[in-house]
Amino acid sequence: MKQTMSTLARKISAWRDKRVKFAPYAAIPLRLVVGYGFLAHGFAKWSKGPEAFVAILHATGVPLPHIMAWVTIATEIGAGIAFLIGAFVPLASIPAIILLAGAIFTVHLPYGFSSIKLISVSNGRAQFGPPGYECDLLYIACIVALVLIGPTPWSVDKYRSPS
Repeated sequence: MKQTMSTLARKISAWRDKRVKFAPYAAIPLRLVVGYGFLAHGFAKWSKGPEAFVAILHATGVPLPHIMAWVTIATEIGAGIAFLIGAFVPLASIPAIILLAGAIFTVHLPYGFSSIKLISVSNGRAQFGPPGYECDLLYIACIVALVLIGPTPWSVDKYRSPS
């Protein structure tokens, strides 16, 4: 029994040592997912033509749809790059969170929380309804975590900050 407890204590201690060693890298997957997500959305709007997004904004009642379309595209691409490379993350987080909050209140709120609403299955393919605000909240939570974690290895901010 004593030997089992001793082995367990060693394993727990080794796990703690590994966690401490790798903790600084924990934000990297968050940066990659959030950065890629923002870039993907920004480039999708850009590639379809900003006028198509202007029409969507106009239809949803967003004021100044031409300006807001360009602000949205620039924010998504700029913040996406910033998050990916870990540069100016606290600064980039402000317009990104404002953009996400705007999307929640102007588009997703009427559809509830869940981002996945299975309507039917047709020819073996799932058909989904309009997404709720779940993903926007997840993005906001990840961005807040990135800001709170601060600069990490493999980030521009780590090399910019005095150590």
